[in-house]
Amino acid sequence: MAEVNKEKLHIRLHVYDEEIEVTVNRDDEAYYRAAAKLITDRYNAYARAYKGRKSDHTIALMSLIDIALMYQREHGKNDTTPYNDILSRLTSEIESALK
Repeated sequence: MAEVNKEKLHIRLHVYDEEIEVTVNRDDEAYYRAAAKLITDRYNAYARAYKGRKSDHTIALMSLIDIALMYQREHGKNDTTPYNDILSRLTSEIESALK
């Protein structure tokens, strides 16, 4: 059980105007900190543009949509299905030729 605790880390993240305490895997700490910074940066950008005209809730949702869009674009770039299909077809052709 002590080994599990060594892998976990209790950290405080500053996200926009709040401090959030979380327990994370030690290896993921940098990712959590970068994520908190990204959220804060995106929220600040939308708040500068829309504060007073949109609610805080709407600004938060706009920030989430922006971040989700970044994720979806990256996820699409990492789709290996076309490559796997080509490799399977080439492997099939090679195996047929060798028989």
